[in-house]
Amino acid sequence: MAARTRLPLLFPKNLPPFRHQKLVHTEAAAKEPVYPPIVPSLTAKSKSARRRQVEEQIKKICASSVEEKLSLITRIQREKFVVYPQTFARNADRWYQHFTKTAYIPGLPEKFTPVPEEVAGEKGSPSTAAQIAVPGIEDDAFADIRSMVTRVILQEHWHTKKRKPFLYREQEMMVGPFLRNLLTGLTYSLTKYNPVLLLSSLDINPQVHFYWRRGQRIIPKGHRRGRQEPTRFQIDDHPLCQIRTTQQLPQFTPLEASYAAEVPEITLCPNVMPLFRRQYDNNIFTGAKLPDPACYGHTQFHLVPDRFHRERMARQQMSDQVEVFLRANGLASLFAWTGAQALYQGFWDQEDVTRPFVSQAVISDGHFFSFFCYQLNTVALSVETDANNPRKNLLWGTESLRLYETVQDGEVVGLNDSVIKLLVQFLMNRP
Repeated sequence: MAARTRLPLLFPKNLPPFRHQKLVHTEAAAKEPVYPPIVPSLTAKSKSARRRQVEEQIKKICASSVEEKLSLITRIQREKFVVYPQTFARNADRWYQHFTKTAYIPGLPEKFTPVPEEVAGEKGSPSTAAQIAVPGIEDDAFADIRSMVTRVILQEHWHTKKRKPFLYREQEMMVGPFLRNLLTGLTYSLTKYNPVLLLSSLDINPQVHFYWRRGQRIIPKGHRRGRQEPTRFQIDDHPLCQIRTTQQLPQFTPLEASYAAEVPEITLCPNVMPLFRRQYDNNIFTGAKLPDPACYGHTQFHLVPDRFHRERMARQQMSDQVEVFLRANGLASLFAWTGAQALYQGFWDQEDVTRPFVSQAVISDGHFFSFFCYQLNTVALSVETDANNPRKNLLWGTESLRLYETVQDGEVVGLNDSVIKLLVQFLMNRP
């Protein structure tokens, strides 16, 4: 039987504690790993594999050229909500603000001088025209522009009104030529004051498309049931005419000024608006192909449809929806145009814009004109990129302004010089 011994007889008293000794496995952990890190498989059916597939796809898009980038962004074709710029849905402007993350600001930016109320609506005269002349344009030049507008109105009244239009094509056959003649006349008269217009491109009946993602949903049925997917949107716009320039318009306000703007939050599904999903090619198009040097938008002109009647909407007690229709049209059209311009410059959801993109729009039915200015501050609208993004897009707009009252005895009655002034100011905007 072994005898007991005291520990102090076998171990010295000055033995250091075990915690100060270096262990062998600690030294081995400090070495650099010999093998590469373990990453999820690209072909497995797991959440980690799906995350890696998305990361690889984002890296591939970021490293591609602009043309390849557009092709990769629009490659996956799923059902998407088709947003119509001209819609009669009630309160469509609030829905469109949520879809595009746009805040609406009544009025026009500060660079456009306010219109005197006592002058608006009065019968114009050379003295009145001289009182509200546009800065940078002489009084005689503004008087010539005013007389040119009068001639265009008389030509539209006496020549195009003689033929009977086809059913539901009155705006296209009567008001369309008037707006085109007005735009070409104003552009020709202002080229010597705005040299940017000399190198601009005027598109007649162009097409503008934009595709983006905003929000997400859970797939209710099918073989992909239960999965989350982004909510996709597509805008297919057809303005009457538009001006494209080789230089970008200056910003109306700094990017930081949009942080405090408020955007309506809609928690309902877009089906309630109502919007409907369709499946066809995803398109991003500014009205010109990618190599075109005039790749920046200046001003669009839109024509209201034949179903848009102010008197009929007043009889149906829907007068409050008149400005809503015009506001939704300006918002959707300008967002699609500026968004397509941003993607033409290489920006997209994962690479947000570094500078604002600015465009203008004029919507008219021949008598009433509405003016809108849009500043695109962000295209990062998906759930992943919008989490900590304080930027908001901004829209400025006016109420409907009447150009003239009527035509009597070969004279234009009640010509509104303030509307002509805003048209000139829009076309005089330059870098």
